[in-house]
Amino acid sequence: MNNFIDSNLMLVAVVTVLAVISPGPDFAVIVRNGLRYGRKLGLATAAGIGCGVIVHTTYILLGLGYVVNTFSWVLEFIRYTGAAYLIWLGISSFRSSVGAEEQCAEGERGVVVSPGAAFRNGFMCNILNPKTVCFFMALFTQVVRPETSMSVQVGIGLFIAMTHLLWFSFVVFVLTAPGALQVFNRCKQWIEKGVGVCMLGLGVSIALDS
Repeated sequence: MNNFIDSNLMLVAVVTVLAVISPGPDFAVIVRNGLRYGRKLGLATAAGIGCGVIVHTTYILLGLGYVVNTFSWVLEFIRYTGAAYLIWLGISSFRSSVGAEEQCAEGERGVVVSPGAAFRNGFMCNILNPKTVCFFMALFTQVVRPETSMSVQVGIGLFIAMTHLLWFSFVVFVLTAPGALQVFNRCKQWIEKGVGVCMLGLGVSIALDS
């Protein structure tokens, strides 16, 4: 029994890491905010993503995943709302991209958003991602067994949240390292527009995904 639990937890860990590092909406919003607003707000965005994961874990452990699974319109609402949010973020990446106030090298320019706004970007992007909803439902219904204790399930949820937080914080530190900033700032406008296109594409893809 212990070997079975250990192997299942290892599977959860591997699946989680692979899911987190795969490019998606969370990665796009981290790149956008990290490059545009700097390290502090990039880390606030990563914290928002981590808290979004806690929300997913909470409703699954409370049995509310049944609601999503039973009433298809709930997932549809999440899907279209999330798609609209990504499209809005993508469009915003094109606005004021050449303004000096929005450049991201720390200490060089003013920040035009608050840590709370950056946090909300990450939080909303994560909780409104229908693929994340499906990931948690599949993980806790097919990989985590019903007989798994609540403490272990809570631990799994915290592990997933911490994995998100650590990975995206690492991405932010890489993006905002002095050497990287020198490279990124040379083509900052093009990178922001590229990220904007990716967000628009992800939003449209999620909206059209049947």
